[in-house]
Amino acid sequence: MAPALRIHRQVGGAKRARSRGFSLIELAVVVVIVGILAAISYPLYLEQTRRSARVEMQSLATTAASRQSQFLVDRRRYATSLDALGVALPSALTSKYAVVVAAVDGPPPAYTITATAIGAQARDKCPTLVLDNAGNRTPAGCW
Repeated sequence: MAPALRIHRQVGGAKRARSRGFSLIELAVVVVIVGILAAISYPLYLEQTRRSARVEMQSLATTAASRQSQFLVDRRRYATSLDALGVALPSALTSKYAVVVAAVDGPPPAYTITATAIGAQARDKCPTLVLDNAGNRTPAGCW
């Protein structure tokens, strides 16, 4: 007897190979997961950038206070601006804080450095930072 011929029956035309791409459902699941992660992480990122700007402003205020002490020794009064102290507000902070240096000639002489958050930085938990000649830093929980 002759060898039997094997005939493969193909349904729907040519034999289909398994697709190597992603299905629409798989892609939608990935997009949803990425969206959820972004919704959680983006506000945390914004909070961290605000905190970073606050720490940078605190450092600048501390530097200005140190320079105020030297200014008092040299001139017998406190400076009334950051420029007089030789302290420049970095460009990264100019859109985030407005800084005011108030000085009183006395007696006794005194100064207050007040940094008020502006723009998106105003959403920070500490929108106003104050440092005075006695070393008082307010609000207390922000320094």
